[in-house]
Amino acid sequence: MSGLRRAAAELLLGELRAHPWPALVGVLAIAIGVAMGYAVQLINQAALAEFSRTVNSLMGNADIEIRGPRTGFAESLYPRIARLSDVVVASPVVEAEAWVPQHKQALKLVGIDVFQAAQVTPGLIGRPSSPRLANLDLLGTDTVFLSPTALASLDLKPGDALTVQVGLRPVTLRIAGALPALGEGLHLGVMDIGAAQWRLDRLGHLQRIDVRLRPGVDAAAFAETLNAQLPAGVIASTPQDTRQGTASLSRAYRVNLNVLALVALFTGAFLVFSSQALSVLRRRSQLALLRALGVTRSGLLRLVLTEGALFGALGALLGLALGYVLAALVLRYAGGDLGGGYFDGVRPTVHFDAESALLFFALGLSAAVLGSAAPAGEAARAQPARALKAGDEEAALAKLRPPWSGLVVVAIGMALTQAGPVSGLPVFGYLAIALLLVGAIMLMPWLAHSVFSRLPASQRAVFHLAYARLAGAPGRAAIGLAGILASFSLMAAMVIMVASFRQSVDDWLQAILPAQLYLRASPGGDAGYFSEAAQRIIASTPGVARAEFSRVSQVLLDARRPPVTLIARQIDARQPGRRLPLVGAALTLVPGDPPAVWVSEAMVDLYGFRTGRLIALPLAGRSVTFVVAGVWRDYARQYGTVALSRDDYRALTGDTHVSDAALWLAPGAGPAQIAERLRHRLAGGDNVQYVQPGEIHVASMKIFDRSFAITYLLETVAVLVGVFGIGASFSAQALARSREFGVLRHLGVTRRQIGAMLALEGALLALLGVTAGLGLGWCIALILIQVVNPQSFHWTMSVHMPWLLLVQLAAALVVAAALTALASGRRAMSAGAVHAVREDW
Repeated sequence: MSGLRRAAAELLLGELRAHPWPALVGVLAIAIGVAMGYAVQLINQAALAEFSRTVNSLMGNADIEIRGPRTGFAESLYPRIARLSDVVVASPVVEAEAWVPQHKQALKLVGIDVFQAAQVTPGLIGRPSSPRLANLDLLGTDTVFLSPTALASLDLKPGDALTVQVGLRPVTLRIAGALPALGEGLHLGVMDIGAAQWRLDRLGHLQRIDVRLRPGVDAAAFAETLNAQLPAGVIASTPQDTRQGTASLSRAYRVNLNVLALVALFTGAFLVFSSQALSVLRRRSQLALLRALGVTRSGLLRLVLTEGALFGALGALLGLALGYVLAALVLRYAGGDLGGGYFDGVRPTVHFDAESALLFFALGLSAAVLGSAAPAGEAARAQPARALKAGDEEAALAKLRPPWSGLVVVAIGMALTQAGPVSGLPVFGYLAIALLLVGAIMLMPWLAHSVFSRLPASQRAVFHLAYARLAGAPGRAAIGLAGILASFSLMAAMVIMVASFRQSVDDWLQAILPAQLYLRASPGGDAGYFSEAAQRIIASTPGVARAEFSRVSQVLLDARRPPVTLIARQIDARQPGRRLPLVGAALTLVPGDPPAVWVSEAMVDLYGFRTGRLIALPLAGRSVTFVVAGVWRDYARQYGTVALSRDDYRALTGDTHVSDAALWLAPGAGPAQIAERLRHRLAGGDNVQYVQPGEIHVASMKIFDRSFAITYLLETVAVLVGVFGIGASFSAQALARSREFGVLRHLGVTRRQIGAMLALEGALLALLGVTAGLGLGWCIALILIQVVNPQSFHWTMSVHMPWLLLVQLAAALVVAAALTALASGRRAMSAGAVHAVREDW
């Protein structure tokens, strides 16, 4: 038996030596899939770890964080919290995001009480550069301490002046020193709390209270009890809740990138299947001889599975190394946000993660073994006597021809599209796509037989030979056809989804940008605003026919979810569609109804705020009842937006500040002319951001393309793997047909005619593959558009078919398949005709 084992091992090594190309493509496909998935995982872990360190630096030793809306809450809450029996120390905090005009950056400014912060967040206490004035600098009304990252980014040093924008006016502060080394991405300045309230226009308000509890007090239970006593819109949360909310910002984006990265791994698994299936067919008589010599079915099964496992292990190890290098390069040169903007500015470093490495190694190994399972099973089940005969290869594939199993898998996949998300993720949507792919691949033998058996007869030798081959060996054709189907369907699905999303965003921008000129109090941050006096100046400027003002802020509805954006703007309740891109019909209000709000699609999914429902929103520290009058589409904010009339907002809160203005111009007035007038009429008008709709549109589309940059890369890699797989499949088939080519040469068929036959076969296979792939890709795109995207990001879009691009891609793939088939046959045709058929003599 040991001799048989050696013979089996020699058979394995001989196959690899004789035909390394198909095996190499399978290994590379597995390696690329593992590399892309592992790189995305490492980048995500590094970014989240750095972000968590930043959160920990801001919270310090706090057990509870009490946080309110961006506009803050009354500071009278602080003494109430500090006097609670379970509270050891409470540290009040003021926060503002201020624009630094000179450096064109936003800077987070935090005001603390140094005496309280020393016990809770000591990392936020600055180190004065002048020890002689240390106490004065810590409590100074014009001093600020910057983090090392902020000093480096702004190119400043202690002793320099820092000018920030508050409202429209400049506020100049002196950099008195640096903060202790905090997270690498922490762009932060710290001031005395009284100075921050005064200089940043936050008098009487706090944004946060950090609390340390007595030892033994359960923080989660304390937060739950405290929440029942806090004003509306103010929430107590644990550090774990804060970190969970931070991670949830990017979770759907990260998961979708991981799934897209695994597309390459799926393609790799199929390429291993294709390579192994053709290899088993080519060695069918050799494997049957091993069976005849005494190798058991289980032994033969282990032999073929060992081949697949070897491919998977080599590919997975190579993929882990490539993934680590790729992650290091991305983090070094592009940061950790992966194009989505969730961790913008964070520059973490990559660290090897053994758990993730083992996971992706197991995925790569499993993909290869699963890809080898079907060919291994067929090799083990084959009858030795029949398999020893030449020409028995197609009989092994005939059992795959009935379509029923494939149809059942497709039906299950379609049924799963009706399932809802799991923990906010479209798990069943992903499963549906996978089952559709698997089911469609299972249908390829039936499709190949159904189509190629009906090819018309031809008098021309090349056409007759190609048609006869495809009709007579649909099983082999189906293997190559499945490779084309898998690669083109995934490519078409992504192209359709991205084009649909891009066109929908374009249409949305057209709907929300009706004015001719837009003003923002500051290009970044939330410290800039237009006062009532500034609003009157803007509205009365010559050339301005109409001005509409809006206020953008945030409210907290759930401690475990990111804040919800609140937009107060001028909305006509009788015609809300003039200012909001509504989805569905709007509610008609009647006298006596509560004030109306219009919510984004995310609010429906996350909070159940459907049209006609009465809801409570926290405004100015109290709960106010509203009626949902409609749902609108918002692609800018993933976690929910509520729009309400600015008149209602001002009456309920007393807040007269606005952050944005939309201007309709009088005939003959140009945007540039009006912007120049406002610069002179407004005090601080040079700090205002003046933007035309076209500029907003171009900038928005650049952001869109940037957010899909990694998607384009992963898609390209997956497609390239698929194209290589097509080449490997045709190469393996051509090698397996060397005897057929020898017979044709003996019959007088020239090399040129055989080459033309192979090119025609490749073109016909590709044509059928891209046709089926386009249909399958359209179905997958519908799932991505109508299931995955709404469940992941809570927005919908219209379907747009980029026909020209799809036709170009299909034509390119057909031509590539024809040329690949021709090139793959050169090696098989290089052997002499007698040598090619000697096994049959």
